Amino acid sequence: MKLALISDIHGNLEALTAVLEDIENQKVDKIYCLGDVIGYGSDPCACLKLVEQNCDIKLMGNHEYVALGLISTENYNEAAKISSDWTKNQLTENDFSIISNFEMKHSWQDFLWVHASPFEPEQWHYIIAPDMAFQAFSYFDEKICFFGHSHLPQIYMEQEDNFPRMQGGHDFLPAQENRYLINVGSVGQPRDNDPRACYLIFDTEEDEVIYRRIAYDINLTQKKMSEQHIPEMLIDRLEVGR
Repeated sequence: MKLALISDIHGNLEALTAVLEDIENQKVDKIYCLGDVIGYGSDPCACLKLVEQNCDIKLMGNHEYVALGLISTENYNEAAKISSDWTKNQLTENDFSIISNFEMKHSWQDFLWVHASPFEPEQWHYIIAPDMAFQAFSYFDEKICFFGHSHLPQIYMEQEDNFPRMQGGHDFLPAQENRYLINVGSVGQPRDNDPRACYLIFDTEEDEVIYRRIAYDINLTQKKMSEQHIPEMLIDRLEVGR
């Protein structure tokens, strides 16, 4: 089965639309969304609608958790707090109903999908370094755990009696004898110095991982965010990808 894995859309309708168009051309069987459909961007409702219509699996992200009032924004920076409050005010009752049905994690065969980490998934821990990945490997049994959250396409390979090997996201064939943590990157707000939308295709039969980078109309996205008075830091970072 050929899966498209998308994450961290963050209300960026132009990026999501471009990615969905590319996915259609890739002839995938299913689309999994790993969370954070909303937050930061100017089109949370439109993005939720597209995800609901197109994605077979939809996972809960921390920004959905905030919108549902399940966690506070006290640890967010000021720009994130402002955008979270703005986003929550845009959502309809139907949007809240869609979000409330998101799963916290999903497993199938020898694969696991989460938004942040298999370690205490409701605490939204980051995996951005080998020591964090080392801890996470202890909390799942599957061969591969796919995740998002940090907006950084990364691959961690488990190593016996040592910290996992970390590499940037790249196309590869996972070795049968190894286990992996694989970050699928961000559709709507990449932070790896590449402003193009990022998502991943995983072929479960070939065990092939393919990263896709898709250009979209960043200027239009920034214009729409500016019109909604979303903090400039969130607007400016889109064109530099960090």
